[in-house]
Amino acid sequence: MSSVDGSGDAGKWLDAHYDPLAGLYTFSSCVDLADLSGDGESRLLVGDLGSGSSGMKLKVYRGTALVSESALLDLPAGLVAFFMDLHEPRIPAVAVASGPCVYVYKNLRPYFKFTLPGLEVNSLEQDVWQQARAGHIDPPTLKEMLEGIRKKADIPLSVRSLRFLSLEPGEIDDFVQLHEQQPIRRQTVITCIGTLKKSTADEDGVSCLVIGTENSHVYVLDPEAFIILSKMSLPAAPTMMDVTGQFDVEFRITVACRNGNIYILRRDSDKPKYCIELTSHPVGLLRVGKNVVVGCTDDSLQGFTQKGKKLWKAALPAPITTMAAMDLPTRGFQAVLVGLANCEVHLYREKNLLGTIKIPEAVTSICFGRYGREDGTLIMTTKGGGLMVKILKRTAAFDDRDSAPGPPLAQSVRLNVPKKTKLYVDQTLRERENGLAMHRAFQMDLSRLRLTAAKAYVKALESSMTPMSSSLSEPLKMNAVVQGLGPSFKLTLNIQNTAACRPVINLAISFLCDESLYRMRNPFMRIPLLVPGLVYPVETFVECTSDKGISDIIKVFVLHEGKSSPLLTAHINMPVSEGLTLN
Repeated sequence: MSSVDGSGDAGKWLDAHYDPLAGLYTFSSCVDLADLSGDGESRLLVGDLGSGSSGMKLKVYRGTALVSESALLDLPAGLVAFFMDLHEPRIPAVAVASGPCVYVYKNLRPYFKFTLPGLEVNSLEQDVWQQARAGHIDPPTLKEMLEGIRKKADIPLSVRSLRFLSLEPGEIDDFVQLHEQQPIRRQTVITCIGTLKKSTADEDGVSCLVIGTENSHVYVLDPEAFIILSKMSLPAAPTMMDVTGQFDVEFRITVACRNGNIYILRRDSDKPKYCIELTSHPVGLLRVGKNVVVGCTDDSLQGFTQKGKKLWKAALPAPITTMAAMDLPTRGFQAVLVGLANCEVHLYREKNLLGTIKIPEAVTSICFGRYGREDGTLIMTTKGGGLMVKILKRTAAFDDRDSAPGPPLAQSVRLNVPKKTKLYVDQTLRERENGLAMHRAFQMDLSRLRLTAAKAYVKALESSMTPMSSSLSEPLKMNAVVQGLGPSFKLTLNIQNTAACRPVINLAISFLCDESLYRMRNPFMRIPLLVPGLVYPVETFVECTSDKGISDIIKVFVLHEGKSSPLLTAHINMPVSEGLTLN
């Protein structure tokens, strides 16, 4: 065991192991930590790329020692550990995505091989190969016909035909003799892999495999039968993915694609629900809490919401080589580890730089989690094939104030705005945006209100249903006062001539009431000459004849001799007779 100087954050990390000659060439997608023996000690799983054409292996480390390795047939695209059943003891299986297949290992032994469904083969391509098999066309003609098909056909050629077209003229005869009897197959390959909890969010819950393919599809596989449970399509080939949720309840699959965009797939749709358009291509994708953190080729780290709204952007001093999540559930701490080409690893929480780890050479993969019996273990592989292990001190504390110079942290903290204030602000913004339409609607409603009021006023004047006369020759005003508890009431009418200098004569007052309830002493009375400006009281008595404790309206008409319509009309709401009730 050896150590390396971890200057930069030496007070927070312990240098547990550094082997520059470990010979590990891998990426973060091919590294995972899992308890493969059920003894509480996590092992390190590495999908080693070897030399790129040979030497691909699945390696398992315990502590600093290599305890197991298995040969792989093709370059690994991803590696995950997952629980595929509920059997005891709870030991996870390992799935390695390689080429068009997913190799599942149980107890570090080959258990199952899942192969992606084949793609549709071009019918014209099949016809020309059949003609070549029958001897109807020679290899040069076959090559010429395949070139024409490749330029015009909607369905791409198979790998065999593409390899045939790339051969030199002296090699095509042997290639045709070797492959002409074999059927043509067109197969896609896996580009990324992840896991999705089946029905429970428990740490040891059964998980489904989620795989992205070169032909722009995402498959969700059953953990036991390894059949396709769900198939979703994307606009471009996926390169990275992050999965959260449960398949039977609700889930989100965040996928970075080769066209430079990030898409979010949900359970209720086979196409992307949201799209995040980036200004540069993504090289890292993580989900921290409810936000998506993306590392881009423009040397920046960006944060987005689940619906694609940009939250923040942090500039980096060098290009990103790899990214990983740092999650400490016991402390409630979540952050992002970013490996840079300048031989540094930066720790970010949102856009705040919490710390820097300096290492001898650039890292190619980062993995953080429980290794052995230590919860906070940081494992890194370097460009030269080295393996580095660091352990987070239990006394380590990360403070946002360690961030680089810039705006104060409080500037990015959301204010807890009261509901009424937020409603007022939203209303103000709405009025600012739709001011013209709101003013037009207000003026329209105001005009309608004025028209309705004018119609009602004219109708009242025409029917003399108001306590003021509309006649210019007899301008009168009247109000009524009811006195008494009952059953006898005193009714006083105050009549006034509002003319300037002309008196009014020949007037009379008539009362109309329900004779079953009331009896008027003087239902009809004549009014003497009304001098302008004076108020003339006209008194009469009303007797309530009902003992049911109900009341009604008495109508009063001011009449002019020789005219059929009244000058004034008033409705008097009589009170309930309390005298009869007391009796």
